[in-house]
Amino acid sequence: MKYLRWCVVMLFLILPLGACTQKEPATEKGKVQVVTTLFPLYDFARVVGGDRVEVSLLVPPGVEPHSFEPKPEDMVRINRAGMFVYTNPYMEPWVAGLLKGIDRRLLTVVDASRGITFLPAGDHDDEHDVNEGGHHHAGMDPHVWLSISNARKMVENIAAALEVKDPPNAGFYRKNAAAYDQKLAELDRKFQEGLANCGTRQFFHGGHYAFGYLADRYGLQYVSAYAISADAEPRPRKLTAMIDQIRRSGTKYIFYEELISPRVAETISRETGATLLKLNGIHNLSRDELHGGATYFSLMEQNLADLRTGLQCR
Repeated sequence: MKYLRWCVVMLFLILPLGACTQKEPATEKGKVQVVTTLFPLYDFARVVGGDRVEVSLLVPPGVEPHSFEPKPEDMVRINRAGMFVYTNPYMEPWVAGLLKGIDRRLLTVVDASRGITFLPAGDHDDEHDVNEGGHHHAGMDPHVWLSISNARKMVENIAAALEVKDPPNAGFYRKNAAAYDQKLAELDRKFQEGLANCGTRQFFHGGHYAFGYLADRYGLQYVSAYAISADAEPRPRKLTAMIDQIRRSGTKYIFYEELISPRVAETISRETGATLLKLNGIHNLSRDELHGGATYFSLMEQNLADLRTGLQCR
């Protein structure tokens, strides 16, 4: 019902607007206007587009994006942009409805996950994969950007879309994307080597199932306290089983994540004596992090350092 009301509001607010204002397309002072949903896409588009694009982040800094629902003013921003980049249909299931009110003749829409193979959303038979905001993940894990090999594909998709959108600067975008791809390939190599010789290959996370792609890429075993919805709560038997598993394994660290209360991780820490350690899912940044110049690259480097600590790597 909430979604239906939202669609009706969009229909009345946006369709007339598109007819009147979308002729102001895509550029401001010669720059392509790009609206992205999550921080990784925002960062990738900035790197590839350089000074030829103006990139804005749809999800406000500090907001946990799993429960994000666009407001009418967000529709206006997208309607006036030249390019809209979203993560994938599982991360932003509201995109399909949103695009029904957009004139696609002037707006380039980019599914950054095109060509990526999705993984199942973990083994959580006792939990639902729908959060309180009504986001359905259809059993698939949307956190594709946490595998660096997937991030490279996302950069490639954004660069290809910019080349088509702005042909005079196609070579510029291609060159930037190639240089960034080399950096990401080197970072991927650092992960492979840095996590090759560790005391354990299993890590425990007192949050939602976000790091499946990272674990899969580097041959790790990943256990999360609850399912893929960031608004979920672990059931008592799941939490008890996880605490018992940590005690038996002798694990010394329990990870928590950004923008989500560490309450569950703190409970596990008290029960097991495991030390709290942050692992960044890079969904979004705080306002201070954004203004401080944090990047996907810098946050993944910090994740590597924290994983090496948590896995007791040499």
